[in-house]
Amino acid sequence: MKFALLVVAAFTAAPLAALAEATLEPDQIPAGTYVIDSKETQLRYATLHMGFTQFWGVFPDAKGTLTIDPKNLGATRLEVKAPVSHLETTNRELNGELLSDEFFSEAKFSSIRFVSTSVTRTGPRTAKVAGDLTIRGVTKPVVLDATFIGAGPNAFSKVTTLGFSAHGMVKRSDFGLGKYVPIVSDETEISISAAFELKTE
Repeated sequence: MKFALLVVAAFTAAPLAALAEATLEPDQIPAGTYVIDSKETQLRYATLHMGFTQFWGVFPDAKGTLTIDPKNLGATRLEVKAPVSHLETTNRELNGELLSDEFFSEAKFSSIRFVSTSVTRTGPRTAKVAGDLTIRGVTKPVVLDATFIGAGPNAFSKVTTLGFSAHGMVKRSDFGLGKYVPIVSDETEISISAAFELKTE
């Protein structure tokens, strides 16, 4: 019985310890350049399928940088790139179709890319991030609603880490991805969960 309790305590204490590491408020984060922690970052999109259900796809293994100074948030610079070939859905057949010339055309356009053009604070932990989104060789302006989740030393690496979420909406047909509209919605929700680690020389 004691062993079982110790195991439970070990598994419950770990998340609490990790949570306790997120000690910095937005205005307290160290200024500098941060790099994406690819293992802890996901880019997800969602479309409405036949008006019945949401269908999701995920782009893992994103890379990029965030240059930020909480005292000069307007000068923030964000660049994120994700490999198209790593696209995942719950359907292998669909994965292949999405990577073909009918959709993302992975052989010709190997990545999707977002580069910020402005950052405007909207609340204590929120901001609007405007930028250029490039998919399939087409670049369009996009505005993301970003939320600061937390910051502090990573529980394992001890490196200062920032966590953000962001959401936005685009029309996929604007990027040459209009097949099956309107059976599958043109409006596509973009959701990002991103971790950034302070770059050290």
